[in-house]
Order: sequence, then structure tokens, then C-alpha cells
Amino acid sequence: MNLFSSHSLLFLTHLLILLQHFSAVYSSKPKTGPAINVTKHLSFPNFSSANNSRIVQDIKLLGSAKLSNTKPFPLQIPNESQASDLKHQAGKALYSSPIRLFDPPTRTPASFQTTFSFQFHNSSTTSNPNNNTTASTHGGSGFTFIIVPDEFTIGRPGPWLAMINDACAEDYEAVAVEFDTRWNPEFGDPSDNHVGINLGTMVSTKAINASDVGVFLNDGSVHRAWITYDGPRRWIDIHLGSDAHDSYPPKPVFSGPLDISPFLKEYMFVGFSASTGNHTQIHSVLSWNFSSTSQAFLRVPSSETCESKIVVGHAGRMTHTELPTSFLIFIAAVVLALAVLLSLYYSRRRKSDRNTSSNDVVLPEKKQRPTPPNKPRKFTTAELSVATASFNEIEILGRDSKGIYYRGKLSSNGCHFQVAIKRFSSQFLTSMGLEYKKRLMKEIIAISKIRHPNLVPIRGWCQDNRETMVVYEFIPNGSLDKWLFGVGVLPWTRRFKVVKDAAEGLNFLHSKQLAHKNLKPSSVFLDVSFRALLGDFGFVLCGAESRRFESAVSQSADVFEFGLLVLEVVAGKRRTERFSEEFGEMGLLEWAWRLHESDEKVKLVDKRMGSVMSLEQAVRVMEIGLLCTLNENKGRPSMDQVVEFLCMERPLPELPLSRPVSLFPYSSMNAGLCTGYSCGSFK
Repeated sequence: MNLFSSHSLLFLTHLLILLQHFSAVYSSKPKTGPAINVTKHLSFPNFSSANNSRIVQDIKLLGSAKLSNTKPFPLQIPNESQASDLKHQAGKALYSSPIRLFDPPTRTPASFQTTFSFQFHNSSTTSNPNNNTTASTHGGSGFTFIIVPDEFTIGRPGPWLAMINDACAEDYEAVAVEFDTRWNPEFGDPSDNHVGINLGTMVSTKAINASDVGVFLNDGSVHRAWITYDGPRRWIDIHLGSDAHDSYPPKPVFSGPLDISPFLKEYMFVGFSASTGNHTQIHSVLSWNFSSTSQAFLRVPSSETCESKIVVGHAGRMTHTELPTSFLIFIAAVVLALAVLLSLYYSRRRKSDRNTSSNDVVLPEKKQRPTPPNKPRKFTTAELSVATASFNEIEILGRDSKGIYYRGKLSSNGCHFQVAIKRFSSQFLTSMGLEYKKRLMKEIIAISKIRHPNLVPIRGWCQDNRETMVVYEFIPNGSLDKWLFGVGVLPWTRRFKVVKDAAEGLNFLHSKQLAHKNLKPSSVFLDVSFRALLGDFGFVLCGAESRRFESAVSQSADVFEFGLLVLEVVAGKRRTERFSEEFGEMGLLEWAWRLHESDEKVKLVDKRMGSVMSLEQAVRVMEIGLLCTLNENKGRPSMDQVVEFLCMERPLPELPLSRPVSLFPYSSMNAGLCTGYSCGSFK
């Protein structure tokens, strides 16, 4: 840029500031006019495109959601024609246009009324002769009436009800009334048949048993909900009843104060979300009516502004005054701006000519396509270096034989989120060779493509000539070993939930033909609601004993490691500890089998938990763990069977009376290296 251009830009900047000053002086602030009501009415007797040609434009479908073309033409989540497996599906259906639900000047939420009829049905049903409906033996996760800030974010499946996404979790605030048929105590659910009010989180602000008003959500019948919210009073009423009687229930499910204003923007989207987990269930909305009323104030110009622009002529006629000075200044600024742009253009053209004459070829910069904030991607070493303050020691979370874990902070599309970055050591990568690095990246990318509530999401990876790193989502409560073997005692209810969560996450991995390969307490993480997530994946196992381990890198090996994890959770002791009791010195696994042989399994249960626990349940879980350590051809179950054992949906096979001669081709005592970002001091 030449000197003239620089001075011109500086002068233009000062002139624009002066222009703003004159505009402020000559302009008059609008006055607040009379209050008006902004109303919106929606009516969908059904969701048939034949009866309503605009239905496709009016309803925005996200994820696994569809408008059924068969009677009674419902809105359905999930879409059974879209997915071969209805497990772990999530979908939303929203009215495509935003609705004014908040008045920013007065910070008053809108009043709204909505009523909708809905039905849950799945393949696990039995006939009910009393009302000619079907009663579900197992429910899916449930669905919500939801108010969200955008029309393109799909939440997580399973207990998250497709309500909240892991991307932009801090900024994404949703309001929902959930109709849930699964019991998730970590979210404060009272039962597997409840109605909950959720404000920006999955933990319900208020949760009520639907059975208290005689409603059983998954009985196969059509239900109707009425939700009325009084914005100025901050008061909500929820009624729930049968759609067949077509009568307004006299007793509300809930009636009380509720301030949703902190979770509202001026314009929001309304609709429904639903999901499935390990159990499948079709959520159908058969009809929907919605109306809202929000208060607003007209903005009108002041009388002074009008009088300053109009004068009375000699003949008594109204005439306009001359153009204001601010407008003339604006015209002058525009002319000067054009002159500066022309100067910049010719200056760049002269520079381009000089470059061309010296045979330099200028290539256009490659445009980076924007990526969704929750989609894993490749990072550069520079990006991860900035995120970790140049891999500062202060940010170290832990280390293992393969590398170091760092805490970092990344940004994407305006969202800020913390991550845990595993930086593989150069010594480790060098000893493994080029072929290992290729296999490592293939596995990282394969696992990063899947999502499950019990798996730590992989945000991305980095690989260049010098570095190989994997970027995980940061889990604030750290790893299980810190809670299991550290200060304090983890109660049995949480331990049992951890075992179930880990089993479901591992089962999902196996269903995708993948394996964890590094299952131990340090690779199981607990989120803020103490939900367990599997992370610190082993990817490709290799090293000095790679040939010996190669045959064990399989799903069956995961089941064996899960059995060891279960024994550690029940006993509150590490698998590497040595026990010198009446049987002599031995490891945890051998000790557990000896206690089984002598019918003294109760001795394994962690006594620190006290008497407030289900001893019978703990012994059953221990037996499941022992089953997982059997030889592959001697009864070792699959993870799908383990999940059914833990959910009491399958009888437990009888354990052999004595310990198998060979439990596994390698000793678990040699697999106790510290991994995960809990091994160091957790910051």
C-alpha cells in the first residue's frame, strides 16, 4: 500500500468518527409508543402433506425424524425407514420460523399455550385386553416439547432426549417439558414414567411421576398434554390425560412458579425432540396446536424530530426543510471512500504487474470450508500449541508410557470448549515405526466418527512429520480411579451406575465392529452428573511384545478387561494389588476366584461402603465380572449379554465351581501401567 493510501485511510477513519458525532447530534431518539401484543397461532390437526401443502415448509426435520404418510399421519421420531438400527437415534421437529417469546426491554417472557396428542409404541409389546391397546415392556428414552435458540442443532441420543448437544453446551440454552419412559437417576428422574421440566440442562428442575395422575406413558394409548405458561406471572400449568376422552383433566400434573426468561432469546424455535438408547421406541405426535402472545412497544419518532423537518410556507402550505448537514457529510464521506478504494486498486495492480514481471506466480489462498462445531477435524500443531500455552507444564493432566495428556482450550464457530490432548512421545512413535503411525491414525479417525453418551467424544487429531496427537473432549470430574482409589468412598449406587454405563459404551463400540483395547479405571471418566464415559482408547496395541498381544486385540479381550474393571469397582482395590490372606499372596482376579470357590464372595465387597447398599446386587455384579474372565470357549459372554445381565433382563449363567486353569493368554498384572489423564496431579 502506498503512502497516499495510508493517509487516505487514516483521514477516512477520522471523518467517519466525525460523521457519527454529527449523526448523533442531528438525529432524535425514538420514543416508546403504546404497548401492542405480538401473537402467533399454529394448528396441525395432523401432519399430512395432502391436507396441508405447506407442511413440508412449516416443519423442519432434523436427524432421525419424519412426517409419516400413513394414517393418522403423525410426526415420528425416530425414522424407522432411515436407519437399519433404531438404537441410539436422535431427532427434532421444529416449526421452521422463529417465534417471538421474549421482550428484551422489559425482560418479560411471552405467554403461550400448547396442546398436542402423542403415542409411544415399539416392538416389545403385549396385548392389553382391557383397553385394546398394547403395553410396552420396555420404553425408549422419551420425548420433549422444546424451545430452542436455533433450528439446526441436534442433541445427543439416549437419556439426553436429543435436547442438548455437546457442541456449544455453555451457550446453547433450551427449555423443555419432557415425557420420559426411562429411569436415569443421575438426571434426578423419579421413575421410568415421569414428566420433567428442564431449563438449560438435563437435570430436571421439577420432575413428577405421571402415574400419580393415572397416566402410563408407554402403555400404547394416545395421550394429550396441555401446557400453559403465563409470562408476566412466570407461572406454568401442565395437564396430562387421555386423548380418547377429549376432556381437560381437572388436576394438573404440575402447577407453580417458573421463570424461563434467563433461557430465552427474543426469537426462539418451538417443536419436539426425541431419542432412543439401548431400547427402541417410536415417538409419534398426532396433532399440535400452539399460540403465543408477547408484549412489545411501538417505536415512534418524537414530535421535535417531526417539527424540525417541516416548515410552513408563505401560502400556508407545509414544505420540507433543506437536507440536514449530517446527510451532506455522509455524501462527502462516500465520495472520499470511493477515491480511496480506487487508489488501493491501482496500487495493488501496479504491485501485481511488478510481481508478474519478475516471473513470480501468485496462487490464490485456499478457502477453508467451515465445519460444524461438533464434527471432529484435523488440527495443526500450531493450533494445539496455542490451546495448551505451548504445551506448558502447568497444563499437564497426566502421562503414560505412550505420551502426555494436556488440558487445552479451543474455539470453533464462536464456541469455546476445553479439551484433553494426548501428545504421543517421539520416542514411542519412533520405536513403533511408520506402519504403526498409519494404523494409529486410521483407528483414531474411525472412533472419532461415532458418538454415544458413554464414550468420550474425540474432537479431532493432529499428525505431521514430527507430531501425532489426539484431541478428546475434556471431562471435568476426571477418571474413575481418582474416585475409586483416592480420598473418600464412592457409594455403591454410583459404582453400579458406572458399571452399567461402561458396559453400554463398550457394547456400542462392539456393535460398530470396534474395540477399546485399554479398559481400566483410569480410562473411565465421570462427567458432572457422574455418568461414566469410556476414553483414552488403546487404538493399536504394539511394542516389544506386539506379536504376543496381536491375537488378543479384539472384542473378547475387551470383555476380559471389563471383568477386571468390575472386580476393581466392587472391591475398591486395584487389579495390581497383592493380597496375602488365607489363600496366600495373589492378585485381585485370583483372589476373587478363590472366594467364589469357598462361597465367600461377600468378602470381596468394599467394606468402606458400609451397610447402606445392596449386598446381593454387589455379589451379582461380581459374578458377572467373573463370567467375563472365563476362557472364550468356556462361557465368556458378549458385551450385549453383559448389558442384559446388568439390566436383569437375562438370567445369570452358573459359574464353574473351580477357577479355570488358564484365565487369559496374558497376565493382567502386566497390564496395569498408568494411563489416562488421572495418573498425574489432576488440575
